[in-house]
Amino acid sequence: ASLQRYSEAIASYDKAIAIKPDYQDAWYNRGISLASLQRYSEAIASYDKAIAIKPDYQDAWYNRGNSLGKLQLYSEAIASYDKVIAIKPDYHEALLYRGNSLDDLQRYSEAIASYDKAIAIKPDYQDAWYGRGISLANLKRYSEAIASYDKAITIKPDYQDAWYGRGISLANLQRYSDAIASYDKAIAIKPDYHEALLYRGNSLDDLQRYSEAIASYDKAIAIKPDYYYAWYGRGISLANLQRYSDAIASYDKAITIKPDYHVAWNGRAVSLWYLKQYDQALKSYDKALAIRPDYQIAIDNRKSLLKQLGRSN
Repeated sequence: ASLQRYSEAIASYDKAIAIKPDYQDAWYNRGISLASLQRYSEAIASYDKAIAIKPDYQDAWYNRGNSLGKLQLYSEAIASYDKVIAIKPDYHEALLYRGNSLDDLQRYSEAIASYDKAIAIKPDYQDAWYGRGISLANLKRYSEAIASYDKAITIKPDYQDAWYGRGISLANLQRYSDAIASYDKAIAIKPDYHEALLYRGNSLDDLQRYSEAIASYDKAIAIKPDYYYAWYGRGISLANLQRYSDAIASYDKAITIKPDYHVAWNGRAVSLWYLKQYDQALKSYDKALAIRPDYQIAIDNRKSLLKQLGRSN
C-alpha cells in the first residue's frame, strides 16, 4: 500500500511542477518519494532540480547525499554532505552519514573526526557513537571501539548492532567469554540475528566449547540456510571434536553454496587427511589453491601431506 502511496505522491508532485516548474519543495518531496521506492538515480535528479532553484536547500543536499550513498557513490555523497554542513554547521545527521561514507571508503580516521563533530553537537547521538566504534574497530583500536559502543548502549540499551560490534571487538582482544555475553545481549533483543549467532559460535569454538559452538551455528543456519560462514564454522567445530565425516558434510554444504570458498576446501582437505583419504585430501587442497594460489595454509598443508606420503608433488 505504501508503494502505491509513493507512486501517487510522485504523480501529484508532477502535476504541481507542471503548473509551477520552479516549485522547489515539490521537486524535493518528489525526490523523497522516489528514494522511498529505491529509485535513487531519479531521486538525485529531482533533488538537483530543487537545488538549482534554491542552492542553499540543505535538506535537498542531505537527502541527495543519502541517495548517492545508497548507490555506493561515497565520494559524491561526502561532497553533498559537505554542502549541507557549509550551509548548516550543526546538521548532525549530515555529519553522521558523512562519517559512514568515509568509513565505507576506508578513510577511518576522517570518519571518526566526522562522528566526533556530530557528538559534539549532540552528545546523546547513539548512532554516531556506534559508527565511531566501527571505525575504531576497523583501525584495530578495539578497546576504544568498545568504549564507544558502550556509550551507544548507555544511551540506547536495546541497540543490538552496538552489542554485536562490541562482541566482535572483545573477541579481537581474545576476551571470548565477554564477547559471548555481548552477542547474547544482541540475540536477546533480536533472536534471528544470524551474524551474532555465527560470531558467538566462533567465540565458543575459541574457548574449545565445541558442542555449544555447533549449537550456535545450527541456530544461525536455521535462520539463514545458505549461510556458508556458519556451515564452515560448524565444520571446524566438528573437526575439533574429531567428527571428521560430519565436518566434511558441513564443509560440503558451504562449498555447494559458495564453490570458490577456499577456506572450506582447505578445511575439507584437513578432515579427509585425518580420515586417511589422502588422494581426496590432495584434490581438495588443489581446489583451494586453484581459487587462491597464494593461500599459505593450504600450500603448507599440502606440502606436509606430500612429505608424509613420501612424494614431492
